[in-house]
Amino acid sequence: MHIGNRIREVMKEKKMSAIAIAKIINCERTNIYNIYARKDINTKLLEQFCIILNHDFFKELSKDLNQRKGK
Repeated sequence: MHIGNRIREVMKEKKMSAIAIAKIINCERTNIYNIYARKDINTKLLEQFCIILNHDFFKELSKDLNQRKGK
């Protein structure tokens, strides 16, 4: 799973803008755009996205890992 793409998808689903997220986590909007390009992410930052977006990315990553192990 490309976590940056998935974060962007969930933000769109939740109708949250990069500007809104940047204000919440106290960073520049461009940092959010840079996150979209990442294949991986720091767990503390991912935890923040889980809380802000009310979405369990860790569960999705675990499911993805289990699917890849089964192949």
